[in-house]
Amino acid sequence: MGFRCGIVGLPNVGKSTLFNALTETAAAQAANYPFCTIEPNVGNVGVPDPRLAKLAEIAKSAKVIETQLGFVDIAGLVRGASKGEGLGNQFLGNIREVDAIVHVLRCFENDDIQHVDNRVDPIADAETVETELMLSDLESLEKRVPNLAKKGQQGDKEAKLAAVVLGRALDLLRDGKPARLTEANDAEEARVLDQAQLLTAKPVLYVCNVNEEHAAAGNDYSARVFAKARAEGAQAVVVSAAIEAEIATMPADERGEFLSELGLEETGLARVIRAGYELLHLLTFFTVGPKEARAWTIEAGSKAPQAAGAIHSDFERGFIRAETIAFDDYVSCGGEAGARDAGKLRQEGKEYVVHDGDVMLFRFNV
Repeated sequence: MGFRCGIVGLPNVGKSTLFNALTETAAAQAANYPFCTIEPNVGNVGVPDPRLAKLAEIAKSAKVIETQLGFVDIAGLVRGASKGEGLGNQFLGNIREVDAIVHVLRCFENDDIQHVDNRVDPIADAETVETELMLSDLESLEKRVPNLAKKGQQGDKEAKLAAVVLGRALDLLRDGKPARLTEANDAEEARVLDQAQLLTAKPVLYVCNVNEEHAAAGNDYSARVFAKARAEGAQAVVVSAAIEAEIATMPADERGEFLSELGLEETGLARVIRAGYELLHLLTFFTVGPKEARAWTIEAGSKAPQAAGAIHSDFERGFIRAETIAFDDYVSCGGEAGARDAGKLRQEGKEYVVHDGDVMLFRFNV
């Protein structure tokens, strides 16, 4: 199960620099002119989790494998994208394929880096991008909703439900509001919204790209973005793409001291990933043994068979039970054997809802 976040924004706000730093590659060409990123670059990053190293230490695991989160660097957007301006159609199509939008906003001043509108205003930048996404969704739904309503009148129950739910989204878009504010009254309505693949229904994480001196506390620009995020129920983090790019080139054992000198406790990568996890309502469970200690990502609320399926579809298909130990119990008992002796190893069935940090061993039969 892979989760992908699309990095978007206006040209020259630091998208590709951030992508390169996050994925510790030079896969995306960072250049001081629009459209330097034409094809979406995709990179998977390991999710930093100190619990994994602790589990590996206790189990004496030969390998440690982090769970992954995918980032897609998508070409810069300009006004008129919803009508195909610039790389508009490609931009919108690429966004449709991701699970969440990481919206990079320029929150720094630098006369050497040209802004497409010759000004620094992250709120206006955010509104430019969101307006194009809303216009695209609006055009789509104004065609789809009447057709669905017509089919509903002819007795198609699925179309009738879709017309009602997407009609609510259309009303919001006509009022200048994103489709993510559409209320779903039950699981069926939520499914309809999800299947509609509306661009403005995707959760948003605002990344405030600041200068090095503002990396720890942010600045006035980022404060405005955080206020916008709170009002929308979105999330925001402060990152200095320039610092992240420098960290990416450093040996791992030098990064801690470098961050400390800048007044930072962790990398921007860690902040972005943690916010992305919260945004997508994800959690981590672990499998641990002498060969490897490994972290896995699933959606919060997933049951044990779904967690098994994250490892292999056969595990889910033939699921029997899950031997489960809470992370704290695994550590305090010194591993699986100690947890078993202490009665902390539980046999969980198909209805068990997985908790963040569970250490699991699946029994299955195919």
